[in-house]
Amino acid sequence: MQQTDDNDLIVDFVGGAVGHRFRSGEGRGQALAKAAGLVRGVTPDIVDATAGLGRDAFLLASLGANVTLIERSEKMHALLAAGLERAAAEGGRLAETVARMTLLHGDSSELLPALNPQVVLVDPMHPPRGNTALVKKEMRQIREIVGTDPDAEKLMQVALDVALNRVVLKWPLRAESMAGIRKPSHQILGKSTRYDVFVKAKITYSGSS
Repeated sequence: MQQTDDNDLIVDFVGGAVGHRFRSGEGRGQALAKAAGLVRGVTPDIVDATAGLGRDAFLLASLGANVTLIERSEKMHALLAAGLERAAAEGGRLAETVARMTLLHGDSSELLPALNPQVVLVDPMHPPRGNTALVKKEMRQIREIVGTDPDAEKLMQVALDVALNRVVLKWPLRAESMAGIRKPSHQILGKSTRYDVFVKAKITYSGSS
């Protein structure tokens, strides 16, 4: 995501860190890909229930998954739509990746049941962390746009109810588990983030990909 001035943000899938990761082709060994169940011969359909910047959804789509992004903030939805349009205009692999991404505007708790998702990714806005709450400028601006997620527990409950195969909760590495949610089947740890994985059924087929 690029910054144009103090207030305006541009979702950018072409340049910056996102574009670099895309071109470097890091593959399915990344923590997010493993958490979402992307293994050799298996590419599930995924719903990113808290799309935000769209970075995780873009990564998963670049690995072959069909990804539905849901964003309830009207402004963030518009930024995402513009970013996807720009990436599609680049053609080639970028356009192929974006073609696997479907952006919806609405509340995931209401939309998820009708989507019959194989895998649901939930990445709520996390509370600022202590002294590092001078969170980098980009994150402060995003928080101003999308606000907090006081209903994150409700969304997780809906996701756990409707997902066919698994739910993945992206969470700060050392944070306490989300209150009110059952213990995950397993966790995948990154440098500053962990993925709490709730397995409901083995993914034995690829979705519509």
